[in-house]
Amino acid sequence: MNIKLNELGRRQFMADAASKFLGVGLLPMSASSLLGATGPSRFTPNRPKAAKNVIFLNMTGGMTHLDTFDPKDAKDVMGSTEPIATNVDGIRLGHYFEKLANHADKLAIINSMHTTQGAHAQGQYVLQRSYAPRGTIVHPTLGSWVLRLSGKRNSTIPGYVQIGDRGNKSSSGFFGPTYSAVPIGDPDQGIADINLPSGVSEQEFQERLDLAASVNKTFSDTYDLDAVREYENLYDDAVRLMRAEDLKAFDITQEPADVREEYGEGKFGRACLLARRLIEHDVRFVSVKKGGWDMHYDCFGNLENKVPELDQAFSALLNDLDRRGLLEETVVMLGTEFGRTPVIRTEPSKNNGRDHFPRAYSCVLAGGGIKGGQKYGSTDKKGMYVESNEVTPAMLNATVAHALGLPLDRTIYSPSKRPFEVSDGAKAITALF
Repeated sequence: MNIKLNELGRRQFMADAASKFLGVGLLPMSASSLLGATGPSRFTPNRPKAAKNVIFLNMTGGMTHLDTFDPKDAKDVMGSTEPIATNVDGIRLGHYFEKLANHADKLAIINSMHTTQGAHAQGQYVLQRSYAPRGTIVHPTLGSWVLRLSGKRNSTIPGYVQIGDRGNKSSSGFFGPTYSAVPIGDPDQGIADINLPSGVSEQEFQERLDLAASVNKTFSDTYDLDAVREYENLYDDAVRLMRAEDLKAFDITQEPADVREEYGEGKFGRACLLARRLIEHDVRFVSVKKGGWDMHYDCFGNLENKVPELDQAFSALLNDLDRRGLLEETVVMLGTEFGRTPVIRTEPSKNNGRDHFPRAYSCVLAGGGIKGGQKYGSTDKKGMYVESNEVTPAMLNATVAHALGLPLDRTIYSPSKRPFEVSDGAKAITALF
C-alpha cells in the first residue's frame, strides 16, 4: 500500500475517517493543529514582565487612516469626517469613534506605517507574515511564530485560534499544521463538530474507539511511519479535546447579559468577547477578522455603517481586559494591510470613494507593557506621506514579538534549509514601551 499521501490528502483522509467511522466530524486539519505537539510550554521570555497573549484585530480591505486614527484639519482630504478630541491631549480620532475616544489613554497609535504592497492579498500576507510573498514558499504567520517560539499555555485546547476567517488565511506555512490556527467561522458556534452525534452514547463512542484501535494495530505495527502515527494520534487528540473542561471557553453564552451587551450584538463584537474568553483560558494567540474596509465607493457612507460596531467592540475589549487585570499581559494589535488615498474620488462611479494607499497608514497597539496615550510617527498635513519614524509591517510584528519576550534573532530553517526569523530581521519599536 502506498501511504505517501500529500499533506492535503492526509488531512482529508483523517477527517473523513473520523467522520464516517467514529461518527464525529472534525476540522479538516491534522490533530496536532488542534492540540499541538506538546503540553504547556516552559518558555522563559527574554525580558521582564513580558506579555503572555495576543489578540490581533485584523481590519481586512485596507482601513482608511484619515477617517480613523490620523485625522487632519485639511477639509479637502477629510470629506465629511470630523476630528474629535479624546481623553488624551493631542490625540484625535475620526468622529465615528465616540466610545474609543474615552480609551485613548490605553492606545499607542502608529501613524507612520508604510508598505510596498498595494494589493490586498499581498498586503495581508506581509501584515501577517512579515515577509513578501514568494512563489516557492509559504511563510508562517505571526501567530504560528508565537506558538512555535513560546509554546502553548494550555495543553487541552488550541494555542492559536482564528475567528471569522478561513483557516488557510493563517496557515503556518513551512512550520507544518501543528502551528496552524484553528478556524472558527461563527463566534456563536465555537469549534464546529466537537460534540458526539445525536444518538451516540459515551459507551458506544468508546466502543468505536476500541474497535478502531484494534483494526489499526496490525497495520500500524507493519508500517511504523510518521504518517501512520499521525492517523492514530488523531483519535486520541480529538477525543481529548472533545472531553476538555476548557471547551467552555468557546461558549460565549456563559457570559452575563450585561457583558454581552457591552460588546454589542454584531458578529465582530461577539468575536471580540470570544477572544477575551480564550485569552482567559490561556490561548496564546487569537486573530479576529473584520472585513469590508475596501471603500473605493462611498467611503463616508460605509464608514457610518461600519465603524460604530468596531468602536463599541474595541472599546469593550479594552475596558474588559483592563478591569480583569488582563491588559498588561495581553497585546492587542489592530492592523490593516494599507491605508486609503487622501484624494477623494468624486466622480459618480466612485461617489466619494478612496483607493488603495500603501504609502502611509495607521495601526494601533495596546496592552502588553506598551505605554498608552501616545502617538508614534507622523504623516504630513494631508496624510500623503510619512514624515517621521517610518514603520513597516515587519517592524509592527517585531514589536509584538518583543512584547512577548520572544527572541527576534532566533533562526528557524525551512525544509529547503533557508533561514528565517519572526520579523525578517526587522527591529522592534522599543520606544513604545
